[in-house]
Amino acid sequence: MAIAYNLISSVTVGSGGAANISFSSIPATYTDLIVKWSLRNSDASFRMNINLTFNAISSGYTNIYINGANSSAGSASNATGTTQIYSGEIPAATGTTSTFSSGEVYIPNYTSSLLKSAAIDNVQESNQTSNVFQSLIAGLVSNTAVINTVTITPGAGNFVQYSTAYLYGISNA
Repeated sequence: MAIAYNLISSVTVGSGGAANISFSSIPATYTDLIVKWSLRNSDASFRMNINLTFNAISSGYTNIYINGANSSAGSASNATGTTQIYSGEIPAATGTTSTFSSGEVYIPNYTSSLLKSAAIDNVQESNQTSNVFQSLIAGLVSNTAVINTVTITPGAGNFVQYSTAYLYGISNA
């Protein structure tokens, strides 16, 4: 069985920044979805968390994650409560200049009538020997609607110019 990645949409943030990145009107013609990103934040923090929502649903999310920060590791669940899926950390204004976080979310069976899950892998770049942060996250939304909108939002501030995100549809042919 061949697997085909089809670019559905892409976003590149312009000079004014963006409060979120949203993909809407997602066609229900694929098996799975993948969102890939390269993001940086304008907040005065060293790093900022990012979060996912589906279809503007504002409740019923759960997640569990493991992360590595420098030479230590940790784990937790529901890092952002039940209103969104915590999706890792990205560099912010006081982080190393011109570094962006790389991440990916895989959303299987987004058209099914079952609950929706997401698998997230994110690395917060720093080009330093400290302040490195990487996460593996499993998320779930207790909703059975077909996913037709995916929104990525920072915990504070805005995504800066040249932040990018790409939405792909996956076909099992």
